[in-house]
Amino acid sequence: MRLLAVHPSGLMYTRVFLTLEPLGLELVAGAARAAGHDVRIVDLQVEDPKRLWRLIDQWRPDTVCLAANYLANVPEIIDTAKAIKARLPGCFVFAGGHSASFVAADLLAHGAGAIDCVIKGEGEVSVPLLLRAVQDNADLTGVPGAVCAAGEGPPPRFVESLDTIRPARDLLTRRKRYFIGTLDPCASIEFARGCPWDCTFCSAWTFYGRTYRVASPEVIADELASIREPGVFIVDDVAFVHARHGFEIGEAIKRRGIRKEYYLETRGDVLLRNMDVFRFWRDLGLKIMFIGLEAIDEEGLQRFRKRIDLDRNMEALEAARSLGIDVAINLIADPSWDRERFETIRRWCLEIPEVVNISVTTPYPGTEIWQTEQRRLTTRDYRLFDIQHAVLPTKLPLPEFYAELVKTQQVLNNKHLGVAAIRKSFGIASKLLLRGQTNFLRMMWKFNSVFDPALQMADHARPVRYELPLRPEFAAVADKRALYVHKPAGRRGRTLDDATEQFVDASRSGAGS
Repeated sequence: MRLLAVHPSGLMYTRVFLTLEPLGLELVAGAARAAGHDVRIVDLQVEDPKRLWRLIDQWRPDTVCLAANYLANVPEIIDTAKAIKARLPGCFVFAGGHSASFVAADLLAHGAGAIDCVIKGEGEVSVPLLLRAVQDNADLTGVPGAVCAAGEGPPPRFVESLDTIRPARDLLTRRKRYFIGTLDPCASIEFARGCPWDCTFCSAWTFYGRTYRVASPEVIADELASIREPGVFIVDDVAFVHARHGFEIGEAIKRRGIRKEYYLETRGDVLLRNMDVFRFWRDLGLKIMFIGLEAIDEEGLQRFRKRIDLDRNMEALEAARSLGIDVAINLIADPSWDRERFETIRRWCLEIPEVVNISVTTPYPGTEIWQTEQRRLTTRDYRLFDIQHAVLPTKLPLPEFYAELVKTQQVLNNKHLGVAAIRKSFGIASKLLLRGQTNFLRMMWKFNSVFDPALQMADHARPVRYELPLRPEFAAVADKRALYVHKPAGRRGRTLDDATEQFVDASRSGAGS
């Protein structure tokens, strides 16, 4: 069968700071191709939509897969599905991805027949089975994770081994457009899948059932050796949770003489616990790490269930500095912040050398705060669920909240992309230009055209065609069992040694498996 896999366009922050290759869609495309199907990928983050419609009209795929990893893309996905059905009525259209897994029934309802099926959970297992069912005109409800008009299939299944799946990177036509900060161009890779923690604002652990699975070091080294880009983003939710795994990957890379520049995400307590791993990786090319501090006070850390106190977070930042690794940190702007709080945040951010990103508290389906906060939503427009818009009541009038938010972001932007910083970055930009890479340089000038309080307010005034339905599972205390996509497997679902498992349990406050 001919399968066209489509990634929707980029979100607000991706238009400035990063554009990542659609690794999840590449993995699904790779699994479909391994099953014998003819596959194409269109990534609307970097490609002209004309290519999508040219393939629909001329190549005429039998099936189209729409990637719904981000909730804010849902309206675009629905409209794209409807337009495909109008031009190619016999085409089987389905959606999948992280966010799709939590709103599967809603996607079907909004699609009004344009979306034939939604796949929940890991697509590398279910998509080949779905394509076979479509080809054989079989019952779709026999496919694990399938949700369709006829009903729902068995629970989604995990990939048996991360060593057996490979991304179809060769199907991307504009690979030079993928970057993150100064890593330009940049590929993405997965060392481990899942997260053993349970932060209230996050849905990674509810998607994977608090499992944590790893790929073999030699397999990872093989994949890295095949990547042409000089920069690599390690997409693990928390990098190097398991110290031995991190060392073994690094040793396999060192044996092969692979040299890249790396960007990863981790937790402050993981960094402090596994300093030797991060020191080793610094020598392998680790340039930047992203640490989600989320808050700069104990109250905020407790609200997000980040069981690491403020002193330990500051210790982690100092540790990264001692390693000579650049750090970007994230803080979550709460709707309760007033002008004084924003000013405190600005002063604190200017006192530290790290890059600071500010996102906005957003209750996503699949998170605990979705269950406890959804009745307070001021909007249910999918497009505003992008961590850059306020969807809960703000203490300040909304225009003033956005003015303070953007003012804070602008202060931080000037700190790192102002005149002095540009002088410092000139050498980097010049080297990238010599290689024909312009993503980083363009990023330096795009901030004011994207982050604008007037534009954010205008986004709230747009006509709304598709809204998130309110859920019956609203509760004062979240019911975790109702949140999981893949059911938790307990201790056996986590590839961690006993000492690391104890460390994880000591650094989380949630109960259950």
